[in-house]
Amino acid sequence: MKIIHFADLHLGVETYGHIDAQSGLSTRLRDFTDSFDRLIDYAIDNNADLVLFCGDAYKNRNPSQTQQREFARRIKRLSQHGIPVFLLSGNHDMHNAYGRATAIEIFDTLAIEGVTVANKPGLHRIETPSGTLQIVALPWLKRSNIVGQEASAEMDFALLNQKMQQGLADVIARLSESLDPSLPAVLAAHVWVQSARTGTEDTMIIGQEHMLLPGTVALPCFDYVALGHIHRHQVLNRQPPVVYSGSLERLDFGDEDDEKGFYVVEIKNFDGIRHTTFEFNSIAGRRFLKIAARIEDWSLDPTGAALAAITPAVDDIRGNIVRLELSLPQDSVAMLDENRLRQAASEAYYFSIVRNIRKNSRPLPEGMAIEALSAADALDVYLRTKSAEYPRADKLLRLGHELITAAGDSPPFQICNG
Repeated sequence: MKIIHFADLHLGVETYGHIDAQSGLSTRLRDFTDSFDRLIDYAIDNNADLVLFCGDAYKNRNPSQTQQREFARRIKRLSQHGIPVFLLSGNHDMHNAYGRATAIEIFDTLAIEGVTVANKPGLHRIETPSGTLQIVALPWLKRSNIVGQEASAEMDFALLNQKMQQGLADVIARLSESLDPSLPAVLAAHVWVQSARTGTEDTMIIGQEHMLLPGTVALPCFDYVALGHIHRHQVLNRQPPVVYSGSLERLDFGDEDDEKGFYVVEIKNFDGIRHTTFEFNSIAGRRFLKIAARIEDWSLDPTGAALAAITPAVDDIRGNIVRLELSLPQDSVAMLDENRLRQAASEAYYFSIVRNIRKNSRPLPEGMAIEALSAADALDVYLRTKSAEYPRADKLLRLGHELITAAGDSPPFQICNG
């Protein structure tokens, strides 16, 4: 039995994109659907028995009609090729208001052949070309679903988390009791399991979230535990396998170093004993790239120094989302030519510049204002502050004094440009 496990599609994330002139849609929507298409192509070409999606189809719970159309087109394609699809609701699919439909509930309402939707905990038996698969479904559950709205409002987070852990553990244990041990079984859950390394989901979470202990999900009755919610793909346990597939596409710079894709899971039967193998299949989506450049205080050409950081990365810049992070002194801001920097990175899909400006420090003797210093004393104070980075400070001080003496030092010292 071959299963494709993926999660956290997040259709609707449009940051770092452009508006396509012909369609009027964000070009980032195309990035996400292209990645989804690669998964579907793989499932069809390799005769997958099931595509298992573990939550968060859209960026938010109110997707646009266009986003719903693009998602439905691809689910329909799987259905037309006779590949069953299991859709689990994630936190971004759930509506806050009681009784409101989830973002993926329409597939259940339309009763599309081969498509199963899990909006609440339950045990599902899915008929696949290779036999029956049991799926214990644990969609995202709000605190009020487990401990009650009034009770949760009166608890601190530590107690609430403990109650949530116990409540979710009870749900999983109860559903597991109904499993047929002669059939393969998978737990599909959209949860945060403790010890998981996080990624871009940190920027999409408001407040604190409850976590499950790894032992809650790593039960021996399961041949595989398919997880969604954490955007970085990772294996938390080997026996049974407890696996986050991660998000299918990079969402922001928090995903810069993460590999994206899906897991191919195979459950085989050897003389009555089931054995599970799983392998990550990467998708070459659009990359995020940060370039750091520090402009030194004595630099007379801050633009050239920044270009020196961009030039070696030209091949990596092409077609990708790039952010130049500049650390520069306040005095260099006016000399920086951003147009030249943007021209150097013109082959980037998206290019931005972040400037971290270092303020000029002016340490003075206690009670003394800079306006009261002579030009020679002001130069002395300035060079002392730069001595760690300025090995030529003594020579500059001597030359400066010679110039000031030749010009005639007439206090008070005049300050220009702040």
